[in-house]
Amino acid sequence: MKESYLKIALKVSLSLAVLFAFPSCAYRLGSPDRSLPGGYRQVYVPVFKNKSMEPGIEVSFTNAMIQEFERAKIGRVTEANQAEVLVEGVINNVSYARSGTDLNADDPNSGLPLGTVLTTSYQILITAEITLRRSSDKTVLWSGIFNGERTYNAPQVTAAGVNTVNPLYNLSARRQYIDIMASEMMSEAHDRITENF
Repeated sequence: MKESYLKIALKVSLSLAVLFAFPSCAYRLGSPDRSLPGGYRQVYVPVFKNKSMEPGIEVSFTNAMIQEFERAKIGRVTEANQAEVLVEGVINNVSYARSGTDLNADDPNSGLPLGTVLTTSYQILITAEITLRRSSDKTVLWSGIFNGERTYNAPQVTAAGVNTVNPLYNLSARRQYIDIMASEMMSEAHDRITENF
């Protein structure tokens, strides 16, 4: 009885080993081969243009796109004079939406004037456009628009002496979340540019 179980287990193990040892022609594990349109390999990523009112964020987006190419190794990032294609980016818009709460509706003893509304969170909305151009004749090979959205907590105000608003918090939190959004959006852009062409 024990011997028959051992034989069955051995047969199952051998079958699984054979199944995984020889890859099938019809199906492959992992992602399919990716490439740039036209099969180009040498890529140049100039600093993105920033049409928003948020200064300096073009560096985060440019670096995020370069990191995606270096990580995936689908194309090699080179100097402009060696590149077959250019990946150009434009940050079209960065906007902020606030949400607040009326603190005095529930607590008239809060010490704040009646009807005070404090912002409790901010939503960041970013729109960027990415274009892939052939270096030789500037022909557009691919173009796409990307939207990103993130929410972060606003600085909190409580009783004086216990806690106060840090004036740098909002700026640093905003920049931190914009950097995260740049990575996410450029990851999506890279994946869409390199879909199986």
